[in-house]
Amino acid sequence: MSSNNSSSETRMSRNNERTQGAGPKRPHNGWRLFRRILFIIVAIGVLGILAGAGLFFYYAQSAPKVTEGALSSDTSTRVYDANGKVISRLGAQNRNYVKSPNIPATLKSAVVSTEDRRFYKNNGVDPIRIMGAAFANVTGSSLGMQGGSTLTQQLVKLSVFSTNASDRTLKRKAQEAWLALKVDHDYSKDQILEYYVNKVYMGNGVYGMQTAAQYYYGKTLKSLDLAQLALLAGMPQSPTNYDPTSYPALAKKRRDLVLEAMASNNAITSAQAKQAEATSITTGLVKNHQTTTSNDPKTTKVIDAYLKQVYAELKKKGYNTTTGGLKVHTNLDMGAQKKLYDIVNGNSYVSFPSSKFQVGSTIVNPNNGKVVAMIGGRKTGNVTFGLNRAVQTDRSSASTAKPLMDYGPAIDYLYYPTYEPVKDTAFTYPGTTKNLYDWDRQYQGTITMRKALYESRNIPAVRTLQNVGIKKATTFLKGLGMTFDKPLTLQNGIGLYISSEQEAAAYAAFANGGTYYKPCLVSKVVTQDGKAHNYASTGKRAMSTATAFMLTDMMKDVITNDNGSGRSAAISGLYQAGKTGTDSYPDDYADQVPDGATMDSWFTGYTKNYAVSVWTGYDKQFQTGHYVSESQTEIAQQIYKYEMSYLASKSTNTDWTAPGTVTATSQGNKTEYYVTGHAGTVSDTTATSQYGSTNTTSSSAYSSNGQATTNNSSSKTNTTTTESSTSKESSSTTEQKPGGGDGGDDDNTDSTTTSSAGSTATSTDKHTNSTADTDD
Repeated sequence: MSSNNSSSETRMSRNNERTQGAGPKRPHNGWRLFRRILFIIVAIGVLGILAGAGLFFYYAQSAPKVTEGALSSDTSTRVYDANGKVISRLGAQNRNYVKSPNIPATLKSAVVSTEDRRFYKNNGVDPIRIMGAAFANVTGSSLGMQGGSTLTQQLVKLSVFSTNASDRTLKRKAQEAWLALKVDHDYSKDQILEYYVNKVYMGNGVYGMQTAAQYYYGKTLKSLDLAQLALLAGMPQSPTNYDPTSYPALAKKRRDLVLEAMASNNAITSAQAKQAEATSITTGLVKNHQTTTSNDPKTTKVIDAYLKQVYAELKKKGYNTTTGGLKVHTNLDMGAQKKLYDIVNGNSYVSFPSSKFQVGSTIVNPNNGKVVAMIGGRKTGNVTFGLNRAVQTDRSSASTAKPLMDYGPAIDYLYYPTYEPVKDTAFTYPGTTKNLYDWDRQYQGTITMRKALYESRNIPAVRTLQNVGIKKATTFLKGLGMTFDKPLTLQNGIGLYISSEQEAAAYAAFANGGTYYKPCLVSKVVTQDGKAHNYASTGKRAMSTATAFMLTDMMKDVITNDNGSGRSAAISGLYQAGKTGTDSYPDDYADQVPDGATMDSWFTGYTKNYAVSVWTGYDKQFQTGHYVSESQTEIAQQIYKYEMSYLASKSTNTDWTAPGTVTATSQGNKTEYYVTGHAGTVSDTTATSQYGSTNTTSSSAYSSNGQATTNNSSSKTNTTTTESSTSKESSSTTEQKPGGGDGGDDDNTDSTTTSSAGSTATSTDKHTNSTADTDD
């Protein structure tokens, strides 16, 4: 037994020895998995860095060149006319460049402390700053003083790249960083600071801090104290909001942050910072700003309205016109612009009643929608970007609306011929006792649509709109670029609240055969990175060629017919067409102005090459004496005549030819037209005397689609109002029974309440008490 026990002990001893001498245990499975994941993460990270570096250098290869000229130039927007001549730079300021030795050390310290604390240590790109900016943005601890871009990167951005938000791509960022490294390598820190100080936008059209010192303080940079220099150093981040004149509280907060940054960066002591912070933000500011204009004052006046609209168009397209360094090419015809300016501001062409008598006018090329000239007012003084009456929409267009809302849709949808019988008989707006009158307060019975248009008679126009229907008329107007905030009514058939720009573009569609082009002033924008962006309107069919031709043929008579309302616009030998419009005072004000006085007077006319719309009147039309007398209503026609004469002298003079969809016919020794296949029914349209008797040949006239227009409206109120234009031939007539009624499709009625029908409810319902807001 002893021997057995001995051998058993020996085996156990050996096993223990083996166990003790076996070395370390194998790793646990979880540890091995962790190591694998860590290895994969590191590998992915390395690959990501390599891929990022490869992508960075790939983008860097296509980076634009950065030259000393680009670094030292300003970033103002330059505007060119159609011939490529510079006509303006944004703002009134021309930059005063300051060399590095003349830049105060205090300003340099303020800029560096605010924008790039490690400026003198980094190589143009600062990874530490980028990580710090990311952390500060997450924690909200930067107080608006920390950004990822170095001063050098900001300089590059302002010098060679577009500032549009859509261009802030990874590729752009990579190129910006690459160019910043190159700039830091090629230029000294002092040179980089010099370029930055001279390039930044400082508000109010001011570029560069030297110019800003003169603009805000009337001094050079060297003459400013610590508080003033700190203010200027902080302004580039948001020049408008940190304007000490307009927003002193925000400007002070920003200035004090700059001072704190300077103290933190040991550029000044805390005591100096506190002393400067105690200084009023308005200390030293001047009231009369020194300007060194880069624009000819005479030219600036001439193009003011056009230029204002250019900047509005650029803003809609998303461009930054202050720091974008844009080159903006426009459609401006400077010759046409100067001529129009001279006509409305001089004494050689038109006799204006006073300096307060105003004008708004737009000229459009019918073949592409280009706005070639625009006037926003006359005798405006030295105001920059003042009220642009060419684009205002708070004045009624009066009877210039008739081709747009009444007769155009009637031809397009109902196939009315030019000789369509229309009724000029007593009319009451449906659902009211509000009567509508013509300008002479007489009725001519059944007449042709042509005659109703060239004599600008209101009742046939509104009856025609009834037959068309408001829905179809609104659709037709939409095709001509017009939309309205409020539903249109029958009264809008003799007055729309639209601008001369809208009307010129709409009439241009008549001129070119029915295609609408949205009016455009900007043709091309070249951004700082050299990219060219071209702009042009795309034509859209707004009406048939037949409609455009027939309207044009009728509107020729407005100018050439002995009874036409626009005879003062006649130009011998010129093929042209157009329409007048005058907007009378409401009844409750009519006794305060002479007979024949109106609030607004329009003329819109065109050739195959140009469409010109002219509005005239007073800004405050209800102020004593601010009316347009009967003779002065012709001023709009005269402005058109002189301007169109100039335009015609530099273009071809060709007549319109009837398209194949139109058929000519002879009616009463007059060539008339109808849409081929829709000749209609010809009835007795003999005009009655303008002095009283009404033609009663038939009780109703049938339109070309066999639709009757009848008189069957009812009265729903006890009071009677009237709507008419002022009389050019002041004679009275016996009032007939109220007429009107609902014809056409079932969306054509205007059965609104008395208050709705008794006012002009349009997109800008300005004259809600008006009962006399129609035409000639």
